[in-house]
Amino acid sequence: MGRKVTVATCALNQWALDFEGNLQRILKMATAVGIIITSRTPSCIRSRSWRPFWSLRSLRISSATWGCPPPRVPDAFRPELLHCRPELDSAIPAWCCPSRRPAEYPGLWSTGPSAAEEEGSRPVMHRNVRYNCRVIFLNRKILLIRPKMALANEGNYRELRWFTPWSRSRPVALRPARSCCGGVLCMEERAVASLASTGGYICIPVSLQCPQTLSGVPWDRIVLFFLQQTEEYFLPRMLQDLTKQETVPFGDAVLSTWDTCIGSEVCEELWTPHSPHVDMGLDGVEIFTNASGSHHVLRKAHARVDLVTMATTKNGGIYLLANQKGCDGDRLYYDGCALIAMNGSIFAQGSQFSLDDVEVLTATLDLEDIRSYRAEISSRNLAASRVSPYPRVKVDFALSCHEDLLEPVSEPIEWKYHSPAEEISLGPACWLWDFLRRSRQAGFFLPLSGGVDSAATACLVYSMCHQVCEAVKRGNLEVLADVRTIVNQPSYTPQDPRELCGRVLTTCYMASENSSQETCDRARELAQQIGSHHIGLHIDPVVKALVGLFSLVTGASPRFAVHGGSDRENLALQNVQARVRMVIAYLFAQLSLWSRGAPGGLLVLGSANVDESLLGYLTKYDCSSADINPIGGISKTDLRAFVQLCVERFQLPALQSILAAPATAELEPLAHGRVSQTDEEDMGMTYAELSVYGRLRKVAKTGPYSMFCKLLDMWRDTCSPRQVADKVKCFFSKYSMNRHKMTTLTPAYHAESYSPDDNRFDLRPFLYNTRWPWQFRCIENQVLQLEGRQRQELDGVD
Repeated sequence: MGRKVTVATCALNQWALDFEGNLQRILKMATAVGIIITSRTPSCIRSRSWRPFWSLRSLRISSATWGCPPPRVPDAFRPELLHCRPELDSAIPAWCCPSRRPAEYPGLWSTGPSAAEEEGSRPVMHRNVRYNCRVIFLNRKILLIRPKMALANEGNYRELRWFTPWSRSRPVALRPARSCCGGVLCMEERAVASLASTGGYICIPVSLQCPQTLSGVPWDRIVLFFLQQTEEYFLPRMLQDLTKQETVPFGDAVLSTWDTCIGSEVCEELWTPHSPHVDMGLDGVEIFTNASGSHHVLRKAHARVDLVTMATTKNGGIYLLANQKGCDGDRLYYDGCALIAMNGSIFAQGSQFSLDDVEVLTATLDLEDIRSYRAEISSRNLAASRVSPYPRVKVDFALSCHEDLLEPVSEPIEWKYHSPAEEISLGPACWLWDFLRRSRQAGFFLPLSGGVDSAATACLVYSMCHQVCEAVKRGNLEVLADVRTIVNQPSYTPQDPRELCGRVLTTCYMASENSSQETCDRARELAQQIGSHHIGLHIDPVVKALVGLFSLVTGASPRFAVHGGSDRENLALQNVQARVRMVIAYLFAQLSLWSRGAPGGLLVLGSANVDESLLGYLTKYDCSSADINPIGGISKTDLRAFVQLCVERFQLPALQSILAAPATAELEPLAHGRVSQTDEEDMGMTYAELSVYGRLRKVAKTGPYSMFCKLLDMWRDTCSPRQVADKVKCFFSKYSMNRHKMTTLTPAYHAESYSPDDNRFDLRPFLYNTRWPWQFRCIENQVLQLEGRQRQELDGVD
């Protein structure tokens, strides 16, 4: 009957500048889809989330990755590094992948009965402008180059730094046209011959100039059509020899095959208020593809799935979403979640977190289901009758075959979401794995304090070890090869996560005279249960040597506040302990394996959470300064939920006592052997309050006065206006005073919408007027008005 099609999408874990590795993963994907095509149906369409030989940040064969840090020029665009012009450095290699010999790389240029229509993307220089483009090809022919029309330019993304959005209009009819000379339309005399009467109206191309008067044509009988929505693109010579094409269509168009119509949108376009799939669907497009670079944020998967399902619920159609997966060498983790949807239902779901570098999804669907679904939506059909048409590229190809009556179709499934605690358990662990194997280090070094934050970081490494062992059991040869390289044993096969953790994680409890025995015991017990190589040491000799040096030079001896010292002395004595721990951590990370006769070095892990970073409740260049920080974008509240999950999932009872203990830095003297200092007392606010401040500051874009106004309503049952004002003033005073610390934050896993990361996500000044005179005065005036009104109401009652 010719109505059933098999569609496929995928997620690839690509890496900046790893040309050969990225190409091999693309070929592995192509091979996997080819096997499915051959076994299930003669033809198939593939949408894949890969960007051959390019990236916004650094040139590569890469998946759809939009992360380009604003302060830096991408390595691949630096002439001094690669000795070539930036535009050539990005454009020429972009065509290298499809220009490979077909015999050598058959998966990219397959022909014949098992051919598949494929989409890839690359930067394209068109008329000296660099565009981010989808390139669609079939049977060694490029069908269309479709430039991206909406660029991501907020949060972590700076796409407009490198690309220009395509803004040429599709045909749009306007009636009537404005008169430009007293009711008579002007245009060039040479264009008169090209005018055609259509239903009593005159059709005029807007792109033509009209300096002369065309007499006798009433302006209210003119229909204007916007032209030039597609143009010709001249292919590089390396491709002309292969495709036997000199030019190909370039612009916003769709593909018409014998049996259906296919349209593409790219990543950010799905998230725009008026996405291209809306008009495409109204104009008859039945299959939509999207190669996306959507990074993980806690609780974000719901939004991504809802966008796709709602798109196909309102308008019908098949939607193929391909998404990047893995760490791309930066703070972001792309979490896969490739999917296939039709008419508001999900038919295939990709994993959100996985160590598999290549994942392919397929589904066999009936095109008649789309047509019958759309026919029943009256409002959609009315809108479709008025929509402006898309330019169509005719393709001599069919996705279906005549003998498909007995071909089984896929059944809809229910999307399975992870809880936030499960997302933390999986996402940062996969990010750590990518960093470890790609940095070619031998493991991690973690200062383990016995508190929730460092315990959560240790549990993430343990979760990583679990995922590695599971992947090896499933036969993942890439993971096995990587872990053998890391431990430097060619015949090693990990089976027990605890044993693997002992090889790749070194934990260290750095005690001082201010440390309690309880935290020491908690750190040691957790290290035993996860199997890490644990070290215990005392930092007092180093601290005393440094303070003694200061006293020797200045003749002054600083004291803690409990011993009669000032606040300045008290803070300085705390900071020197914290900074000594950072120096010791890097020393042991470099030499601890050497002392055990093993090769390699260790990556130092930081463990400052997002709330502490936001407030600046950390010492600059202390143990928060590390190589990477897997929890730096996660709130204290979410971390506690994750640690509780680890108690149950990994059977780690030592975490119970860690959860029950008060959070403390243990930098001040103990009181009778007990902790005398807690984090929340030091900060002057709770971690729960910090999360609220963070979201209002970043997500709601509030300053001191706006935040005060919002919190008046949010906390009206628990706080008086005066208490709210004091809390807001306390937060902004400390936040602005410590904002400079954000410039040195350790690169952290981005997982929260209010991250204070100053490198790329939260670009703000780091020198503020910490007194906030105007804002605080507005708050004070508002509080006085509210208190006065309250007194009047009480007097009236009396």
